[in-house]
Amino acid sequence: MRLEQLSGLIAFLKVAETRSFTRAAAELGVSSPSLSEAVKGLETRLGVRLLNRTTRSVGLTEAGAVYLERVRPATEEIQAAAAALMDMKDRPAGTLRLSLPWIAGPLLVEPLMAQFLSLYPDVKLDLVFDDGFTDLAAGCFDAGVRIGELLEKDMVAVRLGGPLKTAIVASPAYLAVNGTPARPADLGEHRCIAYRFGSTRALAAWEFVEDGRDIAYAPEPSMSANTMPLAVEAAIQNIGLAFVVERLAAQHLKSGALVKVLESYCPAFEPFHIYYPSRRLTPPKLKVFVDFARRRCRGLEE
Repeated sequence: MRLEQLSGLIAFLKVAETRSFTRAAAELGVSSPSLSEAVKGLETRLGVRLLNRTTRSVGLTEAGAVYLERVRPATEEIQAAAAALMDMKDRPAGTLRLSLPWIAGPLLVEPLMAQFLSLYPDVKLDLVFDDGFTDLAAGCFDAGVRIGELLEKDMVAVRLGGPLKTAIVASPAYLAVNGTPARPADLGEHRCIAYRFGSTRALAAWEFVEDGRDIAYAPEPSMSANTMPLAVEAAIQNIGLAFVVERLAAQHLKSGALVKVLESYCPAFEPFHIYYPSRRLTPPKLKVFVDFARRRCRGLEE
């Protein structure tokens, strides 16, 4: 169906409903002559007369009545769809599909998801975890979350919380047997628990700042996994040293199950950012999630 045929269909339906070109034109906000031309164009393309016109009245032809009976249900569906969209335009509802890195699960999603869904019961969360950058449009995502803000220029990036402090952690029992490293160079003498990216299978480098220089250590791991909470648990079980985001180990550091080493060398990662394609016509479900996450993440920084 071509665009001009659709406009002719709308004109025909409104005239059939009001039985008047004048009233139909007024309701559609167009002139009577342009409305008449739209209907004539539709009749010409269909090859049949749909309306009988006189100076005093407008009525359906037999063909027009048949056509109206067939197209009216579809038109009502279109109108119902438009009404539903108008309702969603101002009300947070529907499925919010997000692409996130694995680390965002325990640090961002788990602390926020129950309260968010309680506040917005008409919103459903569809969370897909992948450490690679995701094409939001191709994956039908509403937004993505990543560490840092090095994103495509056409993306809107909103910071969530503060920098993510890193730490090298180990159990006191492991250190009692194997000693405590004094410098990053000493790590070669220790068992290491490494994080492995699920998408590329590459091991994540351990990043340090030494003498004002950024250095990266590539561990030869005794164990690797693509989930950092498991690395924390492995360190608790005396398997070795783990390079983690400090907040993941906070409760174990507080209890004494883990201790930090090489603390003065450990930097902080860039904060989480939520990114999405445009500020124009942002759906309410995404807008409320961004606002909610920004507010709540301030309380998760410690």
